[in-house]
Amino acid sequence: MAKTSAVYYKQNRLKQLRAFCYTANSGSVSKAAERLLLSQPSVTLQIQALEREFNTTLFERRGPSIRLTPEGRVLRELALPLVEGIDGLAETFAAQCGNLESGDLHIAAGESTILYILPEITKRFADQYPSVKLKLHNVTGRDGLALLRADEVDLAVGSMLEVPDDITYHPIFTYDPVLITPPDHPLANAPDITLEDISPYGLILPPRHLSTWRLVEMVFRQHNVNYTVALEAGGWEVIKTYVAMGLGISIVTDICLKGDEQMGRTPLGRYFPQRSYGVVMRQGKFLTPQAKRFIEMMDPEFFTSTGEIESTTATLSAEAGSSGG
Repeated sequence: MAKTSAVYYKQNRLKQLRAFCYTANSGSVSKAAERLLLSQPSVTLQIQALEREFNTTLFERRGPSIRLTPEGRVLRELALPLVEGIDGLAETFAAQCGNLESGDLHIAAGESTILYILPEITKRFADQYPSVKLKLHNVTGRDGLALLRADEVDLAVGSMLEVPDDITYHPIFTYDPVLITPPDHPLANAPDITLEDISPYGLILPPRHLSTWRLVEMVFRQHNVNYTVALEAGGWEVIKTYVAMGLGISIVTDICLKGDEQMGRTPLGRYFPQRSYGVVMRQGKFLTPQAKRFIEMMDPEFFTSTGEIESTTATLSAEAGSSGG
């Protein structure tokens, strides 16, 4: 009887691991149950079965909140690629056979990335794979990381100044820092501008919680120079509009400059680093064929440079070549 019971539990291990992984990613049994279309007690029983089998505790339960134990984190790293691989088996098989005609692709990105980097790539992807449902989640970097960790998106595209231990960042595009001013401003197109030159004039900056503000603050502090903020506004296009109106000056990356703006532009590379944008993923994330193909469209050498050469990637590359992509 005990042997039959053990076989039963092993036959149901995929369900148990799926319930565990969904709970670990969302941090909530109720959210996992909602995604799995199960009741909360069912998800709880699946997790308890794993805990009995491995003779361990996978979650610390503190009232309504739960968090992984060290053993739970180990199991999550082992189990998540297996669960994602099984769940994506049909799409991976289709891709290996030369077809990529279905599925979903969720990408988290900030407004700048969506406006200036992704349009051409998204258009090419949509033209080649019209049956793949693509969704761009317009979020801040912090919210994008939360979506990655909860596996609610396949990948993120954006800029990172600090990379957490559980995240990988592969920069692809780089842009230069630029001071923009109204065309009749004293600093408009002036050579050899210093931070002391900028200091008396009010800056227009993105919201304080975004990385641009932190970078400006860090650079001015490192050089012991004060600065003032004339206006806090969201989005490069908004900032450019208000700079052109004479409400202040701003420090931006030239990702947002098309070249036809009526304003002064002065490079600030001597003070501010180049800003990179690229692919952001959760470590150990199973990449669907759709995600791999989109990444390759951004950087054809991505899987070679990161040491992740896979047969699926080769198949997709061959498919793109045969379709004239």
